[in-house]
Amino acid sequence: MSKGAKILVVEDEVNERTGLAELLQAWGYAAETAADGAEALEKMGSFDPAVILSDLRMPRLTGMELLRQLRESQSNAAVILLTGQGTVEEAVEATKLGAFNFLEKPIDPKRLQIELRNCLERTEAARQLEIARRRLGDQGALSKLGGRSKKMREVLTLIEQVAPSSASVLITGESGTGKELVARTIHEMSPRAAKPFIAVNCAAIPETLMESEIFGHERGAFTGAVDRRLGCFEMADGGTLLLDEIGEMPFPTQAKLLRVLEDSRVRRLGSKSEISVDVRVLASTNKNAEEAVAKNELRNDLFFRLNVVRISIPPLRERLDDVSEIAAALIEELNRKHNRKVEGIDHEVRDAFQEYSWPGNVRELRNVLERAVVICPDTTLRRRDIAPDFGRPTPVELDFLQVEKI
Repeated sequence: MSKGAKILVVEDEVNERTGLAELLQAWGYAAETAADGAEALEKMGSFDPAVILSDLRMPRLTGMELLRQLRESQSNAAVILLTGQGTVEEAVEATKLGAFNFLEKPIDPKRLQIELRNCLERTEAARQLEIARRRLGDQGALSKLGGRSKKMREVLTLIEQVAPSSASVLITGESGTGKELVARTIHEMSPRAAKPFIAVNCAAIPETLMESEIFGHERGAFTGAVDRRLGCFEMADGGTLLLDEIGEMPFPTQAKLLRVLEDSRVRRLGSKSEISVDVRVLASTNKNAEEAVAKNELRNDLFFRLNVVRISIPPLRERLDDVSEIAAALIEELNRKHNRKVEGIDHEVRDAFQEYSWPGNVRELRNVLERAVVICPDTTLRRRDIAPDFGRPTPVELDFLQVEKI
């Protein structure tokens, strides 16, 4: 339970009101009382409860009307309604208005204790999520993902839903779509935000060094191991580990990784003992995960262990409505990096961006904008600031076009 949490008891029957308040105080909560909904509203400003326990039937202002007015005022207090004669219809209406639950009288103390604990945990998770959301918004992280299009709104909603949990997440999408940014956002919106975020690009590590990088090694474990080295799991302990391009990890290493995920214990190369670790693992790939499994590039059991939640990021060409919003966030970032004062792009550049297919996705957009921001002579990016070869087919695209003609 959240010791000291403020709970407002709203009940017109004196003995029940007093009894509930005393019970809550015995459990360690700070309890205040009100005789009806009207008095409860009067006390909201000074007491600011985390939870309101309210009777349904009361004079002056009923529990249902209290709930309705709280929602209209955008109060963050969670509401649990209590009734000895409630109907199914009222329970449904209360749920639609945002009530946490609907308990029947006489109140079972054990049930109430559980409901309060669950309610406070959810309220705290929502509070932390909102804090993280504001922080990320200030830093521009969510803006760089772009959320105007329907597809990206769905992605952002899924990020918000999964972030507070400890579930493994498999992030898929073409190169340059922002898979690492999604992973960092999940970490920053999670209870692990204050702990390390470690990202490992499995495609960039030689096969001979992969296990040392992931699991660490002891001095003398192999030729060249002159010192002990902590692996990524130990460095990420308490936080989040992103295994980028997981399909590039060697098969034998995937088997060892699976065991670490199942046991939460890791053994450095050359060590006889195991170390307990508390790490949330996220993985990403630009491949079709199911095809990678079929081709024996990704172990089937590891795929299922990582694929608890799948977040698929659409390519930029499928969400061109987001380009202007992403460009604005990137320009702000690039202004800070290069000490520039570019304020936006003109209509000609905007039209060119909307008509382009962006094979390199957000990464390509950033590269185009960085060059333009650096050479822009005033506060608006114009077509002259964009690289002359922008929009021309790449060698791969030209080859494809020749094949199409044949």
